Amino acid sequence: MADCLFCKIIAGEIPSKKVYEDDTCYAFYDIDPQAPVHFLVVPKQHISGPSAVNEDNSAVIGHIYAVIAKLADELGLKDGYRVVANDGRDGGQTVGHLHFHVLAGRSLAWPPG
Repeated sequence: MADCLFCKIIAGEIPSKKVYEDDTCYAFYDIDPQAPVHFLVVPKQHISGPSAVNEDNSAVIGHIYAVIAKLADELGLKDGYRVVANDGRDGGQTVGHLHFHVLAGRSLAWPPG
């Protein structure tokens, strides 16, 4: 989508600090980190959010979680990490492209906030 922030980042039109990239997804550090380690993993295919996941695109989500586990291991996140995906305005989604926040490097309280 031409006006999507994350599509522009994936296309290299907007700079990012890349963590990982393959044919299916792109991972990059958050510009406003909420933990010592905070990166996002986004599908290259434009999916508007979690509520847009369906049988046709659900394999992308499994792949993304495998990538998250791989990156967590490579980054030494041995004490754990949190994966967050927001959906819709009331769910806190601010960019209309499915994305997974990966946060680590400190104890993460629940509920967040």
